Amino acid sequence: SLRNFRVIASMDSTSTTTKSVTARLAYVGANVLLYIDTLAPASGFTAAQLNGFGQLFDNTLYPIDISTFGQPTDIDGNGHLIMLLSPAVNALTPTNECQTEGYVAGFFDGYDLVGTDSNSNRGELFYGIVPDPNGTVSCAHTVDALVASVPSTFLHELQHLISFSQHVLVHRGDSEAGWLDEGMSIVAEELGAVHYEQEFPPPTGRTNPAQLFPDSAEGFMTGVIEDSYAYLQRTDTSAVTLHSDADGGLTWRGGDWLLLRWLGDQFGSGFYRTLDQGSATGIANIEAASGTPFPTLFGSFSLALYTDSIPGVPRAAAPAADRFVSRNLRQLYQAYYRAAGPSPYVPTPFPFTPTPLTGSVTARLLPGSMAFYAVTASSAAPTLTLQFATPAGGALPSGLHPQLSVYRLQ
Repeated sequence: SLRNFRVIASMDSTSTTTKSVTARLAYVGANVLLYIDTLAPASGFTAAQLNGFGQLFDNTLYPIDISTFGQPTDIDGNGHLIMLLSPAVNALTPTNECQTEGYVAGFFDGYDLVGTDSNSNRGELFYGIVPDPNGTVSCAHTVDALVASVPSTFLHELQHLISFSQHVLVHRGDSEAGWLDEGMSIVAEELGAVHYEQEFPPPTGRTNPAQLFPDSAEGFMTGVIEDSYAYLQRTDTSAVTLHSDADGGLTWRGGDWLLLRWLGDQFGSGFYRTLDQGSATGIANIEAASGTPFPTLFGSFSLALYTDSIPGVPRAAAPAADRFVSRNLRQLYQAYYRAAGPSPYVPTPFPFTPTPLTGSVTARLLPGSMAFYAVTASSAAPTLTLQFATPAGGALPSGLHPQLSVYRLQ
């Protein structure tokens, strides 16, 4: 069957221009209806490839998000998520930007859930690119390249859809804070890797048996590792809690994944469902779901970025709050260093080393950021005094919510 859809014509957040496309229903699954634009370029999916693509999203990826974050709404009453693959999505990225700035592989548009005019498709939709191996619309995308990139984007955007539909439609509140919503969606990407890690335990499923991840998981984890490594190189200049999903840059997103991964490890996977299935947003949402003041959480999380898997220290020696459970950070970034370092972007096996602190140091911090220092105490000195103050020696303003965490190693 054929159906007409409206698709945004620009990624400019101020633009409301849409274009009309006609798409053919190509796959009907238990969870997903897959439509492909009738104007999709030639040399795209074969019938068998398209059916396999639909099965991947219907039987594997959709259940991953639903089991973790909960159900989305069903305002169109069709009992399915619609996937629309269209060259209109390819065209959102100019050809000259593909190699330098990346490309839009897919997206979710909240206007489909709240809009009432002709620009809204009035249903739960995921929009994705189509294969275009000859680059007739924008940059070239082979079927294999599309299969490598769109699945993680789907998991990411489906979390956004679930969060928006629950917060705004079901609970009649505001949409989730951008930084928290983005962190949740990056966790959703990681869940794709977790699925294949469980399916292919070491050394199976790996081109090189020494790989940390099976080949099928790498498309879900590559960006997560790159962004979180970049974040850990500049924790004192990248705030975790001050960004909107519309903000550019990838570094802060790496920090948000680390925070949400640590929170999930501390409170269990049901924590993510609680965050999505309510009306609270941002810090208040995290506090309500965890039952813990955010400053306490943020202090423990900050320590865990360094105290997780300290070389020479048994992992279990660190209190549970001071380490990750599902990921070993030093193992993760060591594998990244082996694959991509040493280089200007990946100079060391671990992204940061605490700055030695002797005497005094004056520094500035953004809210929602952190800095790490190492103090070495002499065994001959019975006490060690640390002063955390303004440059003039006075008390820091309480309104800034300053925090100092001390972790003793001996």
